[in-house]
Amino acid sequence: MTSYAADDHPSESTHPVVGRSYAGGRLPESRTMTTEPIATRPLAGWRVLVPRGGPWGDGVAASLRSRGAHPVVAPLVNFAPTNDLATLDRALADLAAGAFDWVTLTSATTVDVLYAYRAVIPASTRVAAVGETTATALNAVGYRVDIVPDEENSAAGMADLLLTIEPERKRILTLRSEAAKPVLTSRLLEAGHDVRSVVAYRTIGVPANEKVIEDVASGRINAILVTSGSVAEQVRAQFPHIADSTIIAAIGPRTAQDARGVGLRIQAVAPEQTVESLIATLAAFTPPATID
Repeated sequence: MTSYAADDHPSESTHPVVGRSYAGGRLPESRTMTTEPIATRPLAGWRVLVPRGGPWGDGVAASLRSRGAHPVVAPLVNFAPTNDLATLDRALADLAAGAFDWVTLTSATTVDVLYAYRAVIPASTRVAAVGETTATALNAVGYRVDIVPDEENSAAGMADLLLTIEPERKRILTLRSEAAKPVLTSRLLEAGHDVRSVVAYRTIGVPANEKVIEDVASGRINAILVTSGSVAEQVRAQFPHIADSTIIAAIGPRTAQDARGVGLRIQAVAPEQTVESLIATLAAFTPPATID
């Protein structure tokens, strides 16, 4: 169900690693406690569309609100089970039995699938996360993370790092969305690794309500956060008229590239693929004129 709410909340690995090890368990701060008047905060007066709901959307809304913004939580995407549950069941059973040297995760949604299945990752299996968001999601539900790419938070960046660490043949489980291109799997197979690629979930669009569509067209929504290629596709499809004054902000260069590829004009690109970096990038823009 679509929600619309302005200013409302609708054991560590012992292996040596190359790149960044992630020993987490601690979440980044999503709420900044401050007594600073709202009018003087960096995003005071901004109405910002948050394109996903649930705990993730609530956390982003809290971060925006702490900076003075009015978050508009309007989920544009949701996630559905894979059409091949038997294959996923077998892969997760083999994972628990220690059949893989590595498991790779390229989105926080894949973490949700692992958690929903109460999947077991044994100590003998190392865990690779594509970026900070995925790593944080893993830590939040009790999974460890062994590596996160330093240079490029993408499937290609993960492939580069794994091929550096593992020159010899390894058994690798790659979990992905149905829509994802098999970049990581292809690179690992070409290098001679034993790879099992399994679809963990499907991404589906969620229709925005008419009030959101009207506010985007009128410019009452001052900024739209684009946090994935799937979100970019839904923004392009569901909002045929986006006011020229509206800032469309992408969470990292790769997402910006995907968004431009579907025809969105991206004015703000976070240098890091994290929500905090995205919000900080947006705060550097001139405050919008108020539209009641």
